[in-house]
Amino acid sequence: MKVDITSEIVFQSARSGGKGGQNVNKVETMVEGRWYIGKSILVNDEQKTLIRAKLSNKITEDDCLLVKSQTERTQLGNKAEVIRKMNQLLAAALTKPKPRKATKPTATSVEKRIGNKKQHTYNKQLRKKINKHDYL
Repeated sequence: MKVDITSEIVFQSARSGGKGGQNVNKVETMVEGRWYIGKSILVNDEQKTLIRAKLSNKITEDDCLLVKSQTERTQLGNKAEVIRKMNQLLAAALTKPKPRKATKPTATSVEKRIGNKKQHTYNKQLRKKINKHDYL
């Protein structure tokens, strides 16, 4: 299921860390995006509980999804990256996995498994100590 939450994301910028010289020290290029799950009108209550369960490690105590980006050199680029990451996380959290259909093993696979078991038993029999009474 595809939900675009761009309109509800609250952005905040800060200085990026790492390499970059003066650009890093002067320009606030890191972007932090927060999406308050409880206040959202784009998803229903069932979806909210599903999101909270699947993305629990990215949700803060005040019930907001928090995503940061500082990979790009511009604030605008990092903002686009935050939007992309958040929408991708939501899409992954809202997709329900297909239920597994139980199937029976094929006759060939059962036969092959039993053959392997017999071969294994035979190999173990060969490893036994030789008893002198067996040859009399």
